[in-house]
Amino acid sequence: MMDVETLLLPFRFAFMQNAFLISMMVAVPTALLSCFLVLKGWALMGDAVSHAVLPGIVLAYIFGIPLIVGAFAAGMTCAIATGYLSTNSRVKEDTVMGVVFSGMFGLGIVLYVSVETSAHLDHILFGNMLGVEPHELWTAGIISALVAGVLVLKWKDWLLHSFDPAQAQASGLWVNALHYGMLTALSLTIVATLSAAGLILAIGLLIAPGAIAFLLVRQFKAMLWVAVGVNMAAMLLGTYLSFFLDSAPAPTIILILSSLFILAFIRRQILTRRASQLRVSEVPE
Repeated sequence: MMDVETLLLPFRFAFMQNAFLISMMVAVPTALLSCFLVLKGWALMGDAVSHAVLPGIVLAYIFGIPLIVGAFAAGMTCAIATGYLSTNSRVKEDTVMGVVFSGMFGLGIVLYVSVETSAHLDHILFGNMLGVEPHELWTAGIISALVAGVLVLKWKDWLLHSFDPAQAQASGLWVNALHYGMLTALSLTIVATLSAAGLILAIGLLIAPGAIAFLLVRQFKAMLWVAVGVNMAAMLLGTYLSFFLDSAPAPTIILILSSLFILAFIRRQILTRRASQLRVSEVPE
C-alpha cells in the first residue's frame, strides 16, 4: 500500500503541475460545449473540425505564423464549407462532414510529410500534456475563459437555437450569429485543447462529458453542471493515474470518460426497466 509521500509525488514535479493546470483549464469549455453538441447532434462536426485543423497547423509552420492562427483558420474553413455544401446540395450534412474532414486531414498529412519540421506529429495528434510550455498555458487559459464565459452568458439562446431554430428566429434571436458563434467556439476550444489532448482525442472531451450528463440528469442547466464536474474529475484523475501507470495522460482521460459513459448507460437502463415494471404493476387488472 502506498504511503502519503508516494501519493503526493506527482504534485512535486513542475511538468505534472502544468499538466494538472491545463487539465483544469480545458475541462470547463469542452464540457460546456459538449452539452450543446450532444443536444444539437453535432458530434460529427466536432470530429470534423478537430481533424481539419491539421493542414492549418502545418501551413502556419511553413509561413512562420503562430500555429493557433492556422489551426483556427482551418477549423473555421471546414465548418463554413460544411455548412455551405450541405445547404446547397442534396447530400446530407453528415456525409458532407465526412468528406470535408477526411479530405482536410489527408491534406494535412501530405503537407506534414512534405516539409521538414521540428514538430512531432504524435504531439499534434495525441497531445503533449506533460510537455506544455508557459505560452501554451496562457493560450489555453485565455481561450478557455473566453469560450466558457460566452457559453455561460448565452446558454439559453443557444439552447433555444439547438431545439428549434425557427422559434429562435421568431423570438428575435440572430440565428446566423448563434450558428457561426457555436462553430467559432468549437474551433477555439479545439485550439485550446491541442496541447492537452491533441486533435484525435479532443473529440472525446467534446462529446463524452455531455453524453454522460445527458444520461444522468433531465434538465439542461443541471446537465451543464454535471458535465463540467465529470470532465474535471476525469481529467484530473486521468492525469494523476498516468503518472503511476507510466501512460500518456490524454488516452487515460478518454478511457476514464468512456468507462463513466458505460456506467451511466447501465444506470439509465436499470432505472428505465424499473420504471417500466412499476407502471405495469400499477395497471389495474
